[in-house]
Amino acid sequence: MKTSPGLYIHVPFCVRKCHYCDFYSIPCATGDQTFFLDALDRELAALPDRFFPGTVYMGGGTPSSLSVDNLKRLLKLVGKAVDLYHVQEWSIEVNPGTLTPEKARLLIEAGVNRVSLGVQSFDPENLAFLGRIHTRDEAEAAYLMLREAGFANVGIDLIYGIPGSGHAKLAKDLARVIQLNPEHVSCYCLIFEEGTPLTELRDRDRISEVDDEEELDQYNLIRDALDCAGLRQYEISNFARVGRECRHNLLYWSGGEYIGCGPAAHSHWRGMRYGNVRSLESYCAAFKDKSSPREFEERLEPEAKARETLVMSLRRCDGVDRDFFKKDTGFDYRKLAGDQIDWLCSLELLEERDNRLRLTERGLFVSDSVFAELI
Repeated sequence: MKTSPGLYIHVPFCVRKCHYCDFYSIPCATGDQTFFLDALDRELAALPDRFFPGTVYMGGGTPSSLSVDNLKRLLKLVGKAVDLYHVQEWSIEVNPGTLTPEKARLLIEAGVNRVSLGVQSFDPENLAFLGRIHTRDEAEAAYLMLREAGFANVGIDLIYGIPGSGHAKLAKDLARVIQLNPEHVSCYCLIFEEGTPLTELRDRDRISEVDDEEELDQYNLIRDALDCAGLRQYEISNFARVGRECRHNLLYWSGGEYIGCGPAAHSHWRGMRYGNVRSLESYCAAFKDKSSPREFEERLEPEAKARETLVMSLRRCDGVDRDFFKKDTGFDYRKLAGDQIDWLCSLELLEERDNRLRLTERGLFVSDSVFAELI
């Protein structure tokens, strides 16, 4: 049985850009928000007939940085474009410092039932290094605000591998997360993306990246602490209580279909992959001129799509069932990449048991290298 598709909405506004972020976003401005919502209304109105998403995910950027009136309008646009009866999970990304009780109430009244809270760290030095706008107290206040509004499914995002921040600070972050008792935790290692302020500082020898051994030690600390707290690792960087896994992300990690709306949003629909322009001005102009906002589109050949599905599915800790994979893609993963699989198994980076392929403990930390061999 095919999984229901997903709808992603990219809200391209932030109070300011974090030092490490390369996602498309621009500083908040009410006028820009209005033009964005006008264009988004037109894009949502053009969704395919009988498009019934099972998940909706509003990311960015910082969706919670919208003004109250514009957030209200965004929620109404989604409700108008999508039959919410079919939506099992409606998520939004929220950053501390941008949430108010009124916004939290608007979200829950509209039907949003899952929040991903971008804490990243509770440590003041870490927050300053990353360029976050919030304080530790504001992060905790935002979490409590969501609970008071009635949210029963809240996730917290953390970053590890921060230069100058060792085990002690990470352990404190994890301890505070566990005390707050969220349903979901995402832990991503800091990446130095091209064009970001952190990468510029590194290239000028002002800071150094954390070495691989330290990153692995921190990763294992995270896995052990969250496991002891009842948060099961279900993907390379994601942990959840049973039944609280992010359905929308599981769709991505299963090779499912989704449509993205907003500037820089990507889609995979009916065998086509396409992405919108990475510019709010160009995105809005396209709808004003009645032209396409797409920056690119491509059709994946069946074998290429099957390889991509294999790699994405291996992100899940439960791995890939061989029979299900063949039924879903039309390909046996051993015929696709049998030699590579055998080699990676010999290196103890993959393991195959009971007709199921998965990353090993060693393979989890070097997953990008494993995937490069399979794609």
